[in-house]
Amino acid sequence: MSIKRSLLSVPFRFCNMALIFSFLLLGINAFAADPEVSDSEDAIKAGESLFNANCKTCHKLDQKFTGPALRGVSDRRDIAWIQEFVKNSQKVIQSGDAAAVKLFADFNNTVMPAHPFLSDEDVMSLLSYIEYGGQEEAASAEGGAEGAAAGASSSGVPSEYLTIILAVLVVVLLLILIVLGLIVSVLTKYLNKQPLEEEDKEFINQKTDFKKVLKSDAFIIIVTAIVVALVAKTAIDGLYTVGVQQGYQPTQPIAFSHKLHAGDKEIPCQYCHTGVEIGRSANIPSPNICMNCHMHVQNVAGKEGVSPEIQKIYDAVDNNQPIEWVRVHNLPDLAYFNHSQHVKVGGVECQTCHGPIEEMEVVRQHSALTMGWCIDCHRKTDIKTAGNEYYDKLVQLHAESKDALKVKDIGGLECAKCHY
Repeated sequence: MSIKRSLLSVPFRFCNMALIFSFLLLGINAFAADPEVSDSEDAIKAGESLFNANCKTCHKLDQKFTGPALRGVSDRRDIAWIQEFVKNSQKVIQSGDAAAVKLFADFNNTVMPAHPFLSDEDVMSLLSYIEYGGQEEAASAEGGAEGAAAGASSSGVPSEYLTIILAVLVVVLLLILIVLGLIVSVLTKYLNKQPLEEEDKEFINQKTDFKKVLKSDAFIIIVTAIVVALVAKTAIDGLYTVGVQQGYQPTQPIAFSHKLHAGDKEIPCQYCHTGVEIGRSANIPSPNICMNCHMHVQNVAGKEGVSPEIQKIYDAVDNNQPIEWVRVHNLPDLAYFNHSQHVKVGGVECQTCHGPIEEMEVVRQHSALTMGWCIDCHRKTDIKTAGNEYYDKLVQLHAESKDALKVKDIGGLECAKCHY
């Protein structure tokens, strides 16, 4: 190859490298949204509301879920096709549209609910959020995962390690006792070989009379005191557990998995428990709420036919009978608790009281939910005042204090707050 040809090829190769580097920076999911899709804040905000209400249960923006990842859809499909598919996907599939049929097959023939109530403008708002929204949320999720990993690595000693440490200490103590016994035995033999007076020999060779010790008043008093103390402690512990149902995990009439729904599918708690942000009770969901999804989802993991557990929902709806769920968390009638006050106003996460609900196949009572447990939380928990006008006056009154505003500072320890 001539020097001239080699030199001429340099710019070409440099351009190739620049293109490859650009694609690496942009990622394999790089796309150009359709120019018709607005990137205005108002459109994105409107689209986010529509997405959360209608799409979030089955779709994510940047990864496959129950349905396909949605970001870039306006680059892959025509706007008119998207509007028609969103409003009635089955109509598009039954028309023989090749892309729709393939999409339906790729996701185990999962039926997407029809949305005839959405206007073309609504779909365009949806596309604005899909193409341009959710960036901060995705970044914060990644940051949260990294923070959780860092927190886990810097956390305290796990309980199982503490058990091992205690076991090792017990073994060490036993070894020390054995060594001391051997030392005493060797010293006794050594001293017996020395010229000692009879009194000294008698002292060295004396043996403990265990029968005499067992019959002594001191021993009887000590043993009696220990037995009485153990019985009293057991009785007191038993009294403290009256009405406490921590760990209670009843069998439900339908094998509903929170791990599948709240964990794997990431369905928000508020979707099923509709009263949690507006009233005292979180509400046990009715079969109608189940049917929002299970009208179309009849089985799991792509299995054919209707799941026996999902069939129970259909039977309840057909017979107009409620599902007799077994209540797990029971507070006594003398205690008042308001979910909306804690969740909506206080910003308390469900997991604070209910534990890692998104990991539970069968729900159990995670926390003690005793008065002491609640008071302890009120003493330690900081009030989330940022951006919450409800607390503005309380913040002003507390401004002189150097300590953070806690629940106890706004009446969280007053008897009448929970008992009246």
